[in-house]
Amino acid sequence: MQKSHFNLASNLCFFLGFASIIGSIPIWYLSGGTEEEARAHAERFGIFVGLWAPTFFVLSSRLDRNAEKLA
Repeated sequence: MQKSHFNLASNLCFFLGFASIIGSIPIWYLSGGTEEEARAHAERFGIFVGLWAPTFFVLSSRLDRNAEKLA
């Protein structure tokens, strides 16, 4: 891979990290219905999506380091 590909992938992962945090909030509040079981499922799914953020941030950091090695 070229350095520009690593930089693009790093930026994409960084953006996706923030998108997962921001996306988990509406999932938490809007996905649940009136039933308690559906509401509990929506809360768990919102937390699950929010937990993707650290993975995306770590991937972004690793890809950025790999891009620096190619320079």
